[in-house]
Amino acid sequence: MANPNQEIKYTKLFINNEFVDAKSGKTFTTINPTTGKILAHVAEGDKADVDKAVAAASKAFERNSKWRSMDASQRGKLLWKLSELIERDAAIIANLEVLDNGKPFTVSFGYVQYAVKILQYYAGWCDKIHGNTIPADGPLLSMTRKEPIGVVGQIIPWNFPFVLLTWKFGPAIATGCTVVMKPAEQTPLTGLYFAALTKECGFPDGVFNVINGFGPTAGAAISSHPNIRKVAFTGSVETGRLVMEAAAKSNLKKVTLELGGKSPFVVFDDANVDEAVAVAHNSVFVSEGQTCCAGSRTFVQEKIYDEFVKKSIEFAKSRKVGNPFEQTTQQGAQIDQEAFDKILNYIEIGKKEKAKLECGGKRLGNEGYFIEPTVFTNVTDNMRIAKEEIFGPVQCILKFKTMDEVIERANNTEYGLSAMVMTSNINNALVFSQAVEAGTVWVNCTHAIAPQTPFGGYKQSGFGRDLGEDSLDAYMETKTITIRLPAKF
Repeated sequence: MANPNQEIKYTKLFINNEFVDAKSGKTFTTINPTTGKILAHVAEGDKADVDKAVAAASKAFERNSKWRSMDASQRGKLLWKLSELIERDAAIIANLEVLDNGKPFTVSFGYVQYAVKILQYYAGWCDKIHGNTIPADGPLLSMTRKEPIGVVGQIIPWNFPFVLLTWKFGPAIATGCTVVMKPAEQTPLTGLYFAALTKECGFPDGVFNVINGFGPTAGAAISSHPNIRKVAFTGSVETGRLVMEAAAKSNLKKVTLELGGKSPFVVFDDANVDEAVAVAHNSVFVSEGQTCCAGSRTFVQEKIYDEFVKKSIEFAKSRKVGNPFEQTTQQGAQIDQEAFDKILNYIEIGKKEKAKLECGGKRLGNEGYFIEPTVFTNVTDNMRIAKEEIFGPVQCILKFKTMDEVIERANNTEYGLSAMVMTSNINNALVFSQAVEAGTVWVNCTHAIAPQTPFGGYKQSGFGRDLGEDSLDAYMETKTITIRLPAKF
């Protein structure tokens, strides 16, 4: 199944159900993080290509088009068929993700299977979206309709490129919208393969379009386009602000943002220490630490702090880093040189701030962007490594005494994406879960994100939700229709 020589078939833009060159003729390179070498040359879209894609998506959304005339149940069948094509080609997609992203094949393959479940979940929603009748005062019959918002723009990050594509594609299609999508410039390959599957599946022309390119050109053109009614973005806080600004200055399009995090992982002294160490380790180091909801601030109650630290160091030292196509590899490469340098710089900052480097902290090997699993102890809240998002395989362990103290410290951040708590005391779990300012709280687990459960953040971690029923709202308008009774026509 794992194949480091996977053929790369699709490198162009996908507009109106056809793979086409960029109008400018430009291409850019996508790099294999495992080797640091060029993987493919990909068409580079810009404003002219976004305009072309939006025109195709707008035509597909016209009132009497094939797409708008399609039964909702038929949209569900298309989504389900697409999920089956993804399942059929799961190994191909996982191989492309490994080549383009650097995470281990076993992890990538699992995420492709997860993407199948997401599309099947939204397939079930297609014919279950409806309005209500309302008991308005007077001789009136009032009702609401839920209608698709129109052409939507979607900007996908590089850390989970395939699965996060389905997070946004699923609700957009379930509600009947059309899509112009920009994959991250670091990881365009699986998005283009997905586009080919939508065509094979039978989606009408213009319903789904993919523009490869860069944020300041293609991304900005999507965010500011006057005929795009909604934009969904996952990425950094800084870029999220630019998306909001562009939306406000153009046509006040609806915006949903899923941004960064510096999530607390709280371990009470009544927890099973071995289990807590394993769950905390997975929370930080999964996907090379490049996870917005990583439990990157590990708070441990003082009674078990020393034992937890000792076992966490052992876990980190035993983590296998290397060739992502090997079955036993747990950690692959960081995404690119920029991320690699940023993480190593934060490790140096931590050392200068007098946090104790317990293990790791260096480059691994001479090729690609591999970093040793790193653990810092004696970390305090005012250190940059405790406040800023490192987005790499770096665990920061802090000590706390009481519930009230750890709640205050957990909430002392500009972020609010997720939080985790390990405890055997139900009162600890309930009190902390209600008090922490986070969009998702996991108790005695981590990263348990189901297709049915909404995911998004508080504060500068963004607004709006992916997944679950909540995600559908951002892709719809609510129309109220009121008829005077008795009706006379």
